Amino acid sequence: MTVSFTLNVNGAATEVSTEPRRTLSDVIREDLGLTGTHLGCEHGVCGACTVLLDGAPVRSCLTLAVQADGHEITTVEGLANGDELHPVQQAMHEAHGFQCAFCSPGFMLSTVALLAENPNPSRHEIREELSGNLCRCTGYHTILDGVEVAIRALASDGASGGGDA
Repeated sequence: MTVSFTLNVNGAATEVSTEPRRTLSDVIREDLGLTGTHLGCEHGVCGACTVLLDGAPVRSCLTLAVQADGHEITTVEGLANGDELHPVQQAMHEAHGFQCAFCSPGFMLSTVALLAENPNPSRHEIREELSGNLCRCTGYHTILDGVEVAIRALASDGASGGGDA
């Protein structure tokens, strides 16, 4: 049995027909070809599969695709504006935030959600908000540094009347 519904991913509406038991991560990766959403533990623990659902971070490995019908989904591919990186992506690059980068999509999307809610969090608040994302390569310091670079960049863009976050 399959069900048909609409997924709004990165600003584009797509009709999907799939089994109701399939996860959002599987549909995003296998059906839509957006492989930036990584699958790590597939138990909702590592955060690698994090996407934004109506601006809130969710574990796409625990979310059924049918639950996202009619909602706005943002994947890591949807952050950049063409060849121009999102400020969080650029900041992580500048701070050398990641080594292997397997965890980076989840961290970046969680950071985007955090900074939309709290544009100037303390390092402690950043650490708390990102604690649900795991990285097996770093000691997290460069990831936290990247978030702080993003905070400064977004504040600078806002002060100069620059683009959206």
